[in-house]
Amino acid sequence: MNIKHLSMGALAVALSVAASAQKPMTAPQGGKPISDELIGIFFEDISYSADGGLNANLVQNGSFEYSPMVRDGWGPGTSWRFLRPGHSAGYIVDGHQNPIHANNPTYMRIYAERIGHYEDYDGWTGVGLMNNGFNGMNVKAGEKYDFSIFMRNVSGKAKPVRIVLATPGRKPKVLAETTINVYDKEWQKYTAVLTPSENCPDADLQILMLEKGELDIDMVSLVPQDTYHGHGIRKDLAEALEGLNPRFMRFPGGCVVHGGGDGFWDTYRWKTTVGPKETRKSLKNTWGYNQSMDIGYFEYFQLCEDMGMQPLPILPCGVSCQGVNGGWGMKNQAQEVVAMEDMDEWVQDALDLIEWANGDVDTKWGAVRAAAGHPEPFNLKYLGIGNEEKITPEFAERFKYMYNKIMEKHPEIVIVGTAGPGSHPGNPDYENSWKLAEEIGLPIIDEHYYDPRQQYIDSRQYDSDFYKDKKCKVYLGEYSVKDHSHGEKNQWGDALAEAIYLMHVERNADKVVMTSYAPLFAYKHNTNWNPNLIYFDNERPFLTCSYYVQQMFGQSSGQYFYGDCVKFADGDDEFKNHLLGQSVILNVNKRELYVKLANMTDAPKSVNIDLSRFSVKPNAIKTILSGSLDDENNYDKHPVSPVKEDVKVSKKMTVEVPAHSLIMYTTKL
Repeated sequence: MNIKHLSMGALAVALSVAASAQKPMTAPQGGKPISDELIGIFFEDISYSADGGLNANLVQNGSFEYSPMVRDGWGPGTSWRFLRPGHSAGYIVDGHQNPIHANNPTYMRIYAERIGHYEDYDGWTGVGLMNNGFNGMNVKAGEKYDFSIFMRNVSGKAKPVRIVLATPGRKPKVLAETTINVYDKEWQKYTAVLTPSENCPDADLQILMLEKGELDIDMVSLVPQDTYHGHGIRKDLAEALEGLNPRFMRFPGGCVVHGGGDGFWDTYRWKTTVGPKETRKSLKNTWGYNQSMDIGYFEYFQLCEDMGMQPLPILPCGVSCQGVNGGWGMKNQAQEVVAMEDMDEWVQDALDLIEWANGDVDTKWGAVRAAAGHPEPFNLKYLGIGNEEKITPEFAERFKYMYNKIMEKHPEIVIVGTAGPGSHPGNPDYENSWKLAEEIGLPIIDEHYYDPRQQYIDSRQYDSDFYKDKKCKVYLGEYSVKDHSHGEKNQWGDALAEAIYLMHVERNADKVVMTSYAPLFAYKHNTNWNPNLIYFDNERPFLTCSYYVQQMFGQSSGQYFYGDCVKFADGDDEFKNHLLGQSVILNVNKRELYVKLANMTDAPKSVNIDLSRFSVKPNAIKTILSGSLDDENNYDKHPVSPVKEDVKVSKKMTVEVPAHSLIMYTTKL
């Protein structure tokens, strides 16, 4: 709207019209109220999703905390290479005396015995270290990168230290460089901005002493200035998440929450992830690598705020994974529990998290949040307790204890419980978890399942009378087609089966109030699990077929479901033929109507649509996803992606849905 050339009267009318267009509408009769938070995301640090992925820091093991406890053969020097260019001499040794912080106990000492300057050598010189990041550092010409490092001058006069971004190889080319003079005898943080002169997908970072002596270094990082909202999150990956229009994010796991198969020592404790990064405690990751905690609870909450998502943090409840140290095959598995007299520590962690997220700046933990640069509360609404634990009597006792203690202090918080692994009828954990949920009045329970394609085609779990009139609602927190019959790929047939199943979930979105596909991310060079929603390398994300299904459902969230607007012609019925699906969703806030149609059969289907109760406008956007059922989006090809076109719609119309396709009509009201 160009308001510069409007009269005052016309301007008032125009502004009134614009304002009224944004007012929520009244839903026509016949709609079922449903959750408009149905589509969210679940972030777990699996397959290098955090370090090497969402974490924009290009340096690997910048705190020198890798160890054999994480992976056999790993240590402080993992991902680093000792350098002595120009006939220089010296050595390195990891140190632990007077570290920056007790949570960050290891640093690297560089001892330069000789700095070579010889007539027969025209290259550069020095003694130090080189880091290649995660299979190379992808840097762009002209972009600015914030370099930071903690250093301590151990002996003698000030030490000049050369910082170089360089091409790989025996004769590297300088892409960017700076020199830092290190005076301080105590730990001091030094920073610089590096601007590469050209693109390089696999650059190295070199840190070189240029004079003799001893120097300690720690907490090395290199972060592009151009990150998502400037908060240190890799921009292209975050934008891929933003494209899903997610309403919430569950984090940090997953099995990561309770230490997976390692025991209580490896349990994720949020308090060691929210302070200055040099004070955070790195941790072995359940999936076999290291978590630097560069992305901790503060960054997760910040990302939720930046993307308009509700945060859903998951806390442990004093019960370990039942598979500790390979105990899955034991008769009663290997679940360990905290003594009841020690449970108040775990309760206090939850209470302190609520204070950290929602408390005023004059509270103990609210002050910690404010000190990190966020004086305003994060307005935490949801809190998850536990993840996929076996629902034993010991688990039930500890869960109830935590639940009741939290509710006493914070009845406004919505607690999300767990249904254990394998949330299908007949599973004892599923049955026991629901008994516990009904006993204590749990508001939401988190169900998980990974099944073959045919299970998603055959099953309509939430049509079951089991869920009828249940006060406890369902969060389908982990699900996807995981099919061994085709190598656990993400094929279009899998995504289309998920889409039809999600239409069934939308129909029951008064019972199922939240869902999230899992896993979310996987790094090309270190993948623990297949399939995933988004694959990525150092240069870009690769969006799967299922990604586009999730995107379509995320973009069509609303508050009302209408089940009687669509009829398949020729006697077809989606209740009998599970290869067909339909859903009509109204968003009263956006004043938009979404009609989704799915056809997984081998022939086109004719569909009659009646939108008489809605004041539909004639112009609409048609989005179509289609392909062969065995099509796969991967690193080499991308056959399935949404195609949009402007179309005309009417209150009554007949449309054709091609074979193997998913269609959505979006119209304004």
